[in-house]
Amino acid sequence: MTPSWIQILIVVVLLVLLFGRGKISELMGDVAQGIKSFKKGITEDDEQDDRDSAKTIESKPAASAKTTQRRKAKSS
Repeated sequence: MTPSWIQILIVVVLLVLLFGRGKISELMGDVAQGIKSFKKGITEDDEQDDRDSAKTIESKPAASAKTTQRRKAKSS
């Protein structure tokens, strides 16, 4: 059973009567601050990951003994 628009309107009116406009707007402001804080935390985490990945050093694997022997044999 889906609520009709009249039922939704009645619930909204009751919420405004119970909590008042000020309390609801204050609650929405708190929710908005929470969302902004969450987004800021996510971007800071991404920036930290970028800085960490910039510090990694990529190296080539050391040549094996067989490769070294082949190079010596070719140069001789």
